[in-house]
Amino acid sequence: MAGETCCHAGGTSPTTRLRVESTRVLLDVRSPGGSVVFERIELALRVGGVDLADGASLVRSTERVVRDTWRAHVGKAIGPHAYEHVEIVHELRAGSGQHWQVHVRQAPDGVAWRYALADLQGHASLDADLTTVPLDGLDRAWVLDYQTWYETPRVGADLPLAPSANGFGLPVLLRRGADPEQYVLITESAIDGRFSGAHLDIGADVARFVLADPAVEITRGIVTPWRVLVLGTLARVVETLLVDELAPAARPPLDAAGWTRPGRAAWSWWSDFYSGAQLDHQRRFVDGAAELGWEHLLIDCGWDATWVPDIVSYAARRGIQVHLWTVWHDLDGPEKLARLALWRSWGVAGIKVDFMESESKDRYRWYDTVLAETARLGLMVNFHGSVIPRGWARTWPHVVSYEAIRGAEYYVFYQGAPLSPAHNVIQPFTRNVLGSMDYTPVAFSAPERRTSDAHELALAVVYESGITHFADDVEVYRSRPEVARFLSELAPGWDRTLLLSGTPDTEAVLARRAGDRWFVGGIATGRGRTLTVPLARLGNGPWQAWIVTDAPSDPPSDPASDSGPARLVAETSVVSGHLRVDIANEGGFVAILAPADTELFRAAPRPTRPPVEVSPAVQILSDDGLAELRAEAGASLRLAPGWRAWPPEPTEPTRWRVQAPSTLLPGEVGVVTVERAGGDVPVVGHARIVAPLGAGVHTLSALGLTAFTNESGPAERDQSNGGGNPCDGQRMRVGGEEFDDGFGVSTPSRLTLHLGGRAARLDVRVGIDDETPGTSATARVLGDGAELAAVELTAGERAHELTVDLSGVDELVLRTEPPARGASADPAADAAADTSAYTAAHVDWAAGRIHGLGSATSGK
Repeated sequence: MAGETCCHAGGTSPTTRLRVESTRVLLDVRSPGGSVVFERIELALRVGGVDLADGASLVRSTERVVRDTWRAHVGKAIGPHAYEHVEIVHELRAGSGQHWQVHVRQAPDGVAWRYALADLQGHASLDADLTTVPLDGLDRAWVLDYQTWYETPRVGADLPLAPSANGFGLPVLLRRGADPEQYVLITESAIDGRFSGAHLDIGADVARFVLADPAVEITRGIVTPWRVLVLGTLARVVETLLVDELAPAARPPLDAAGWTRPGRAAWSWWSDFYSGAQLDHQRRFVDGAAELGWEHLLIDCGWDATWVPDIVSYAARRGIQVHLWTVWHDLDGPEKLARLALWRSWGVAGIKVDFMESESKDRYRWYDTVLAETARLGLMVNFHGSVIPRGWARTWPHVVSYEAIRGAEYYVFYQGAPLSPAHNVIQPFTRNVLGSMDYTPVAFSAPERRTSDAHELALAVVYESGITHFADDVEVYRSRPEVARFLSELAPGWDRTLLLSGTPDTEAVLARRAGDRWFVGGIATGRGRTLTVPLARLGNGPWQAWIVTDAPSDPPSDPASDSGPARLVAETSVVSGHLRVDIANEGGFVAILAPADTELFRAAPRPTRPPVEVSPAVQILSDDGLAELRAEAGASLRLAPGWRAWPPEPTEPTRWRVQAPSTLLPGEVGVVTVERAGGDVPVVGHARIVAPLGAGVHTLSALGLTAFTNESGPAERDQSNGGGNPCDGQRMRVGGEEFDDGFGVSTPSRLTLHLGGRAARLDVRVGIDDETPGTSATARVLGDGAELAAVELTAGERAHELTVDLSGVDELVLRTEPPARGASADPAADAAADTSAYTAAHVDWAAGRIHGLGSATSGK
């Protein structure tokens, strides 16, 4: 039987009407004023080979008002949000007898629907989403060719679109030609491991949803995410929170998530690909971030567990939190997932997890697991190589950003101009509408870029990310006065976001409020011109304004022709009503607006707080697995999984006892983190506790390091050094002889092991790996600072055999340095020496064996 139902939403929202006609179930959408927005959206699923719309009849429709509140921790507007939707549940019966439902939401900024099978018995196969959205009256679209990690360029094109073999990725923005102030953004919301993602196939007349999986196993209940249409002006599209409103609420107490901290991050990978392996390089970025007042440090590929606790404590003294990069499959499965708890025990604040590159149901189940575990541990998450946001900002408020954008990293991988100003201008109207976007902006050093300097700087405002990771070296920013000032003043998070002017084809000017100040950013494509930006939506003026633009040039310059210092100028003025700004070719601008009677500039460097004292810094466990620490009164301990601690007694408030897990291997290094609360983040210190070697022979490369430095990349285990990346070496080969185990280093280097007086001797073969012919080096073995052995090495020679007495030695150091450097064991001498002309030798400490003792022989 045919039927229909129509529902209203108090005159402020679009209205919908569901109709059943023959073999079709149709949804019509009208504007609050009653005009047609969409007519004949066809709703259908194919389940178990059956089209549920075929012969369908409407059983009943029920309506309710959904009112709720939620708190955003990152995004367009941090803080509490209230919303009201009308929800209509349409119950239908297929010609086959199968009952199914369409849930429809009507909201002030759009409509959404999803499908459910409330009485499904057992399992079934969802073979296809047969929904079609008609394109009548729509004349232009902004799309990207679909890719499961959403990193193809976004472009604008008139309808009908040229066919795409892969379809088009969400979101898709469409313009209604009859009313150019009316736009439609098509996307999804509320996805989890029950579903696969979807994209669009856009033909001449309709758009169809296409599932990422050929078929999805379903059970009773909701069987698709929300299909979402954001409707209205460009300002409504840009400012909408509908995708988050449709998502499930966060579970208490995650809703509070006070440890989710928006902000700005220093990030060294873009400017120096191998810098993630260098502790000193990361310290320099902490120093730069602290001077600029930023909140975070991201360490990308190459970090090593040996020194991560050191950079965490170094950064924490400046109120800066450390985030670590990882690959998704390194967290796949229970044993690998336990790494998250280990990293959190060091004081790490978050992770950047990469290369998921899938929209399958199985991958979404992986997301579910990682989201739940990071929430339990209090770790912020930044997803790269990822899907687009679909409402996790509400459900999982510790997700601070996603990539899903062709961003500045493409300058690293591709020659030419992989990012166009037109691509940039489209993003605020499409991808960034859905949620935080880790484009990694402000890449002044990008080769062959087409954007002007002010365009690059404006990306810091125009684009929103819960944590904004700035691409360039901190020294690039610190050396440019206007840039350093602006990025210092830039707020860590936003109270409100407004679109002031622009279109996806011309320019985007956004204003974001933090407290009583507005930060305005504009980016444009095309020739230079004057922008007149209305300010009425910001409130009553006048405003004192600090405006940064491109310096004028005669004739106008091409941004790609000059990779030197940023050519920017700044001026301070009083404005009201509108802002008039002259922009350069492919240009932009930034501005800070503050009430006339307030301070315009308020930034300050981050202070350095006293360190947390913990002693001893390194020690050997007792034979029964116990250790004793001294830490300042009132401090707390953070332990790795399996460790236990006994709090201090009132009579000894600084004495802690800890016990290691029985699974700790001989020579393995455990880390205990000591925290002092206060300030933005706790100040932390670390103690390293080493399992004793015990009697017998131990493979050198199987033992834990308490510290290392290395000329290029990490020190490698059981392979040559290779280069700057971790695990990039080959099988060790010295003078044609191959070795199965050892440490591969690049000179100069220094490896430190703590023996605690529990070793008798070291047997090792040392030489220059055949991968660096024509080089030379000196290798030294030090015990408690005294030189125990030294040998000059030349590439091509066979490995030198060393036997070194370690009786009573607490700290063992294996060191390499350029040749003819004297016999000094002072590390400062290495730093002072000029090695700029030296070709680094890759040295192998191969086939090393340490002979352990059965019990302690040293009281040290």
